[in-house]
Amino acid sequence: MTKTYDYDIVVVGGGPAGLSAGWRAAKSGARVAVLEREEAIGLNVRTSGVTWIKEARSFGIPEELYNPIQNYAFYSPNNTIMKRSREPEVAVLDVRRTYQFLAYEAAGAGADIFLRTSVTEPVIEGARLAGVRATSLKEEAEFRSKVVIDASGFYSVIGKATGLAPQWKRFGAGAEFEAYVDRVDPDTWYLMVGQEYSPAGYAWIFPLGKNRVRIGVGVGKPESQADATQRLLELVAKKPRPLGDLGRIVPVEFHYGLIPNEGLRQATAGDNIILVGDSAGQANPLVLEGIRYAIEFGRKAGEVAAAAVAKGNTSREGLKPYEDAVKKAVGSKIASAIKVQYRWLGLSDKEWDQEISIIDDLSAEEFLDFVKAEFGLANMVKLATSHPKLAIRQLFGLIRGGPQKEGM
Repeated sequence: MTKTYDYDIVVVGGGPAGLSAGWRAAKSGARVAVLEREEAIGLNVRTSGVTWIKEARSFGIPEELYNPIQNYAFYSPNNTIMKRSREPEVAVLDVRRTYQFLAYEAAGAGADIFLRTSVTEPVIEGARLAGVRATSLKEEAEFRSKVVIDASGFYSVIGKATGLAPQWKRFGAGAEFEAYVDRVDPDTWYLMVGQEYSPAGYAWIFPLGKNRVRIGVGVGKPESQADATQRLLELVAKKPRPLGDLGRIVPVEFHYGLIPNEGLRQATAGDNIILVGDSAGQANPLVLEGIRYAIEFGRKAGEVAAAAVAKGNTSREGLKPYEDAVKKAVGSKIASAIKVQYRWLGLSDKEWDQEISIIDDLSAEEFLDFVKAEFGLANMVKLATSHPKLAIRQLFGLIRGGPQKEGM
C-alpha cells in the first residue's frame, strides 16, 4: 500500500542546495518536505568542502565548522608560486557537520526531513508535475506537491525524468582521501597541475587542521579516460612534491563524486519544478567548487517557490524569477570561467610552467578573485590596467571572447 503525503513544496536531495531551499521555503510559510536517500544527512561526502569565509559567514555557518586558509600554493611540473592574503579568505569545511547544521536550520524553520527515501519517478497528472514517488524506509510513498525542487545533484533525477535536464556530457570526476598526515601547514592549501598529477584536471591538498587533510584528484571528462581513484592511489604511493612533505599518509575516509562542468543549464525552471545546485550546473569550473552556489541559490529557489505557491502560480512563468536571478548573478562569470578552463585542459606541462608565471604576477586578492571566477567587468578592467604584460592581456582577452592581438 502506498502512503501519501501532501506538501506545498517537495525538495529532492538533502545536500546543501536542498536543505537551504527547504529552510527558506519553510521560513516563508510553505509546507516543505526534504527527501534524502541516505540514512543520515552528510553521510557520504562527495566534495572537498572548499568555500570562502565571506560567504560562510553570510550563511551563518559557525567558525568551528571550517578551517581558515590564508596561504595558497600552486604547483606545476617545474614551477611553484605562493600567495599570501592579509587575512584568511578561504574555508575548508567539515562537510558532514556543515550539512547537519543546515539540516537543523531547515527543521527549525518547519521543514520535514525524510531519510532513506529514494525518489523513483515524478507524479504526473495530465501534463502537470504533481509530486514524486519514492521508496521511504522500504515503504512505497507518494509525496504530492505544488512545486518540486530538484536538488538531487549530478544525476538530476526529476529534472531528467521530466525532460528539463538532459544528461551532462562534460563533467569532473573527483576522488579524495581524508587522511592523517605527520605534518602539514594548516594555513596553506596546495593546488597541483600537470600530467604528473592529473592528465586533464588538478590535484589538491586541503588542510582541515593539525595532522588532518583532504588529498584529492579531479579528472575532466571526456577529455581524459584516466580513473580518478587510480590516479589518487598513485599519487599517495609516489608522493610527488608537495605530498612528500606530509610524511605518512593514513587514509581515514574515501570520497568520490561527479560534478557538472558545462556551465549553467539553459533552463532551470519549468512548470512546477526548479533545478538547483549541481542539478542546475551551479558550479565554479576552475576549482569545481559549488557549495556557496548551492546554499545561495538553494535559498533563492525556496524563496521563489514559496512565493509562487502563495500566489497560486507555479508555472514556469511563476518560477522564472529564480532562473533570472541566478543568470544575472553568475551566468556570465561561469561562462567566462568555462573558457579559461577549456584553455587549462589543453595545456602541456611546459605551458603550465608558463601559466604559473603569469598567475604569479597577480596579487593574492587578484589571484583569489580569479580562482573564485569573479570575472566582472570592473575586475577585468582593473586587471588589464594593473598588469600590462601581453600574456595577461591575452588571458583576459580570452575570457571576454577571444585572444587579443598584440598592441591592443
